Amino acid sequence: MPSRTTPPAVAPAPPPTRATEIADGVHAFVQPPGGWCLNNAGVIVSDGHSALVDTVATESRARTLREAALHLNPTAPKAVVNSHFHGDHAFGNFLFPEALVIGHERTRSEMIASGLHLTGLWPDVDWGAIALVPPAVTYRDALTLHVGSVRAEVVHVGPRAHTSNDSVVWLPEQRVLFTGDLVMAGVTPFCLMGSIAGSLTALERLRAFGATTVVPGHGPVSGPEVFDTVEGYLRLVQDLAEQGRAAGLTPVETAREADLGPYADLLDPERLVPNLHRARAELDGTGATEALPMPVMQTALHEMIEYNGGLPCCLA
Repeated sequence: MPSRTTPPAVAPAPPPTRATEIADGVHAFVQPPGGWCLNNAGVIVSDGHSALVDTVATESRARTLREAALHLNPTAPKAVVNSHFHGDHAFGNFLFPEALVIGHERTRSEMIASGLHLTGLWPDVDWGAIALVPPAVTYRDALTLHVGSVRAEVVHVGPRAHTSNDSVVWLPEQRVLFTGDLVMAGVTPFCLMGSIAGSLTALERLRAFGATTVVPGHGPVSGPEVFDTVEGYLRLVQDLAEQGRAAGLTPVETAREADLGPYADLLDPERLVPNLHRARAELDGTGATEALPMPVMQTALHEMIEYNGGLPCCLA
């Protein structure tokens, strides 16, 4: 199978003008189509109080998110929960100075270590004058956030899945689950910094919440059936990695030969290459809790760009 062709340059996707109510007082700020750096956020409103689940990647998008939140509640959000450390979910924190930023303890440490590195990957994106604001309150296993009368359970799902510091926000009375990037709807999962096996374990934990509404980290609001799609893709990656190793192929060679079947239409299919690097490492003995060495991750990203025929398209 030949390398993919570089997608044509396109204008940034327009941000949504407001959030959509998905349960009483619970709103999803969804940024279509959901590819690189076009994440989702949530706005919880109750009794004159509000809180956010994640922010967004750029200054202009964060300003739009702030306007949407203030449209729903004239008092600015008093809390922001970051689902993990990646900049598309957290760079907008700085435009909510009234809010206490909350995240897993490793979300804080990894956000500080990464800084604004993401901006260098796509230098043509208009990031704006963003400033890093890591969580000021951290937790290890779980905490409860009360937004007016709404109870939000913030739970670390790990030890390593999409990253080492994934948090979900579960609203038990509304049966709404904000998954961060543990789940993407219509978008290819990305496990280079996490674990394929760990992601499969995490999915079982997500199913156990019994959510009827799932707000993924990217892509449209879904039902629990989205877990099946993510699981099917990840198991295919494991199978492909095993077949590639048996055939003596490298991860990028395996990707070029791969048939993604029902998952071929997921956005950002080039992520198959780094996912195969992670799956191959796990076959070779890397534990689900272990991070890949930095040189391996750099190689995986370089090969992803080569496979894609150029830098993946970022519409932020």
